Amino acid sequence: MIKLNLRERAIARKIEKSPYYRFQSMSEIIVGAKLGIKIDVNQASVDDWLRLPGISITQARTLVEMNNSGIQLLCIEDLAAALGISVSKIAFWQPILNFSYYDQNSFHAPPKINPNTATLEQLQSIPNLEHHLAVSIIKNREEAGQYHNLPNLQKRLSLSADFAYHLMYYFQFD
Repeated sequence: MIKLNLRERAIARKIEKSPYYRFQSMSEIIVGAKLGIKIDVNQASVDDWLRLPGISITQARTLVEMNNSGIQLLCIEDLAAALGISVSKIAFWQPILNFSYYDQNSFHAPPKINPNTATLEQLQSIPNLEHHLAVSIIKNREEAGQYHNLPNLQKRLSLSADFAYHLMYYFQFD
């Protein structure tokens, strides 16, 4: 059981109401950390980054683009350098940041593919994604517009929940 004082419990209730609650202060970040919230720096989405106080949408997108290009951040100093700011300005984020290294060639960290921009060859590189489905992804995207997220793609292509679950390890929607 997590011990929280009265003020922390009020903050915890706000945080628990929204899975993408945007932290406003260091005290909220500390409560978030106590609740087990972590942002995996090298797999974070724009929405994940935007949870942090003081980060702009442009900075969040830049961090995601860096990660998608294969650049990994290994410490708070790397993150500060990527943002072009001093470590002291973001040091209070540390309690909820997780700096893990992912080998880009590892089965456990497959490269993420954006189905809104992926080529046929990129889609066919995904294990168990057959040619006809790769073609369908591209055709549906051209006819009905970009996919918003995995549930949107699943619904539009009538994919099973099991296969959509499989795809979440390979797709990233930007």
